[in-house]
Amino acid sequence: MPSIIDETLFSEPSGRPFALVQLCGALLLSGVYAYYTLVENATPGSFLLFLIAGTALSGIAESLPKLRRQAAGVLRLAAIVVLVTLLAVIAVAPELLTG
Repeated sequence: MPSIIDETLFSEPSGRPFALVQLCGALLLSGVYAYYTLVENATPGSFLLFLIAGTALSGIAESLPKLRRQAAGVLRLAAIVVLVTLLAVIAVAPELLTG
């Protein structure tokens, strides 16, 4: 089991194309959140903040140089923790996310 974790979580960063997709996704979600907050004067759900943080952490992890495997692994692990926390909050107390 540790070898599977080592191979997937602490592998070399994928490089710019995947990082660009992840970071553009985080930017797009940030734009959606800002639009609903500023233009529509509505309070979007907090789940968007979890998604923004998870995709941004993943994008940063993939944009690191190839020699920074441990840092990329830590950032990937942080992204997983953020997104699993979102799932846990949805299961336990969904009213916290809707505002």
